[in-house]
Amino acid sequence: MTADPSARRGIPDATVARLPEYLRALTGFAERGIASVSSEELAAAAGVRSAKLRKDLSHLGSYGVRGVGYEVDHLAYQISRELGLTQDWPVAIVGMGNLGHALAAYSGFATRGFRVVALLDQDPALHGQQIADLTVQPMWALADLVAEQGLAIGVIATPAASAQGVSDALVAAGVRSILNFAPCVLNVPDDVDVRKVDLSTELQILAFHEQRKALAEGGLGAIAKAAAR
Repeated sequence: MTADPSARRGIPDATVARLPEYLRALTGFAERGIASVSSEELAAAAGVRSAKLRKDLSHLGSYGVRGVGYEVDHLAYQISRELGLTQDWPVAIVGMGNLGHALAAYSGFATRGFRVVALLDQDPALHGQQIADLTVQPMWALADLVAEQGLAIGVIATPAASAQGVSDALVAAGVRSILNFAPCVLNVPDDVDVRKVDLSTELQILAFHEQRKALAEGGLGAIAKAAAR
C-alpha cells in the first residue's frame, strides 16, 4: 500500500495541482490573524471559483462547517498532510550557475517542508565552494547522499545540454522525483516523477496575451508601439 494519502484517496491530478494555491492562501490568512474563512473568500484568494474549491476539498474530507466556513489552521494542516509537507523532504540542487545560486539562497524551501541538503556541479572548479552554508560537491557524491541523507528530490538547474545526463545520474542514484528548470524534455523511467519549470515558455505565453490585448485595444499599430517600449 502506498504511503501517499492523495494516491490512496484517488485525488485527481488537477486537484493536487491546486492544493498548493489553497495552502498559500490559507497561510496568508493565518499571517493576518484570520481564524476562519468562507469558501468564497478562500476561492477568491486562490484565484478559483468557489464551486471548484469545494469540489477539490471534498476529495480531502469534510472540513468545512455550514455557516462558518473553514478553520484556517486545521485546513492548512490537512492540505499540508495530503501534500506530504508535514515532514522535511531532503533536496539536492544540481547546477551552480546563476539560477542554482539563487535557488540555494531561497529561504522559502525550509518553511514549506523542504530541506536543501546538497549542492552539486560537474565543474571541478566549483567543488568545495561555500554557497548558503553548503559546500558544492561533485556528482559522484549522489549515491552517498541518497543513502546517508535520504535524498528524495533532485532539482536540475543546468543548461539544457547537460540536463539529461544529470537526470540519468539522479535516477541511477535512486532519486525518483525531479524538478527540472532546464528548457528541455527529460526521458525518465515510468516510476520517476518530473515537474518542469520553463521560464521562457511562461514568458512566451505572457507575450501571447500581451499581443491579444494590444490587438483588442488598437490593432497592429498598438503592437508595434508596445514592442518598441
